[in-house]
Amino acid sequence: MELNSKMSEFDEPDLQILQQLEAEEELNLSELSDEIGLSKSAIHYRLNKLKENGVVTGMSAQLDPLAFGLEMMMITDVMVTHETGYAEDIGEQLTEIGGVNQVYYTMGDVDFVVISRVQNREQMNDLVDEMIAIDGVNETSSKFVMDEFKTDSRVLTNMSEEMVENVAQTDGASSE
Repeated sequence: MELNSKMSEFDEPDLQILQQLEAEEELNLSELSDEIGLSKSAIHYRLNKLKENGVVTGMSAQLDPLAFGLEMMMITDVMVTHETGYAEDIGEQLTEIGGVNQVYYTMGDVDFVVISRVQNREQMNDLVDEMIAIDGVNETSSKFVMDEFKTDSRVLTNMSEEMVENVAQTDGASSE
């Protein structure tokens, strides 16, 4: 199997560090050092290397949107006029709308999928109006989330064993 060219390979200690980082709110280097058998400085070095290589893109608290009254979640399909450079321009404009959490450029009948959170219907209407006001946006169709079963953005935690094996180094050879 051919792997994505951007994908990195990780050894077991890297994967253990990353799994611990995703699982815990705070990374305790002493406990992790005891658990995987590396010194705290070695873990710190590896963590910095993972940051430099863009694997760890940030370390921040995960906030519960419901604590801020953001109880209305909306998934909006956005259809646009197809012109040169439209995807980047319209995509960036969609990301700038207050309440928008995620924007995806897609193939098929829908050009963009936008995931948003708001506190009330007025904000929802304003958000949709802002989308429609973008030059090149022809139509939107929104779905409203009634219940959330999984909203986990962790990477390793959500990977299958096969996926993890594909990124794990084995004797320096890439997985195929």
